[in-house]
Amino acid sequence: MMQDHKILTTTIGSYPKPDYVPTPDWFRSGSTVSEKVIGRYNEYLEKKSNSMENLLDKGVEEVVREQVRAGIDIPTDGEIRRDNYINYHCRHLEGIDFEKLTEKTMRAGTWTGKVPTIYKKIKPKRTHFLPRDYMIAQSATRKPVKITLPGPLTIADSMYDNYYGDEKKLGKDLAEALNYEIKALVKAGCDWIQIDEPVFARYPKKALSFGIDNLERCFFDVHERVNLCMHMCCGYPDVLDNPDFPKADPSAYHEIAEVIDSSSLQFISIEDAHRHNDLTLFDKFKKSTVVLGLVTIAQSRVETEGEIRKRLKEVLEHIDEERLMAAPDCGLGMLPRNIAGAKMENLAKAVENL
Repeated sequence: MMQDHKILTTTIGSYPKPDYVPTPDWFRSGSTVSEKVIGRYNEYLEKKSNSMENLLDKGVEEVVREQVRAGIDIPTDGEIRRDNYINYHCRHLEGIDFEKLTEKTMRAGTWTGKVPTIYKKIKPKRTHFLPRDYMIAQSATRKPVKITLPGPLTIADSMYDNYYGDEKKLGKDLAEALNYEIKALVKAGCDWIQIDEPVFARYPKKALSFGIDNLERCFFDVHERVNLCMHMCCGYPDVLDNPDFPKADPSAYHEIAEVIDSSSLQFISIEDAHRHNDLTLFDKFKKSTVVLGLVTIAQSRVETEGEIRKRLKEVLEHIDEERLMAAPDCGLGMLPRNIAGAKMENLAKAVENL
């Protein structure tokens, strides 16, 4: 599956949107309160036009090229079309009401807000949407573009369940709906697909009990050429440069590592820059490729090439270079665009000069 390359570089998901992109999102809204972001996006959808669609296409192509120029081997589409990485996908599912919002406490008690309400069985809508997203992004480069999707456990934690009353069953239906879209992506030619499950780090027991099973269900019967990726960060802060944001406990990675390493997932993305992991963590990955977060995504300070290279060398004492990729901790959408670009350039240079 891996390309003939010492250590590949990739981004994780979001990238700062160009100013002309019309999509409202929680990074640019000035508020992480979900009902405000959802309301703005509902209004946006009502007035969406062909000219706005053209701006979205332009924005996607621009940020893909920008990542490639910075030295990224596997860019993403930057999630330019998305108001939120979870809600964007969930608007394409039956059974979720984005008009009726219900208050819920999420992320192991770190955030409370009004969220969409699940009111009937989750099913995918018939019309696929990610294949076009992928093809627009892929048209901008010869490098392989990675497309990301939210995972079942993370979606379940981000919605108010007024129908299932059983998180495992809800996750199963979500996984099957995600699988429907993933197979369409594969048919369109996408070889790099990532599912985001940041709440694995918040709820490691749920991840072990049924979360990893449902994650594998997302990739059921997917062509063997496809690189199966998952991402689990420890959480976004509410604002840039907030050192007191309650991140997930880093011990969760140690609790999950061996089980997820033995799963069918091939690439496991974890954060390490915001808060270095104990190096013994990397000894637990025996077959998976670790996608290592080497630059922070919620701090405006730009890590130097030397700092990134030093951490790479430390981790390489515990995992073979053939099973290591270099990345930011998570999506870059919170950062100013010039800072995001500088971080990616230093990341690529550190790998090149290792």
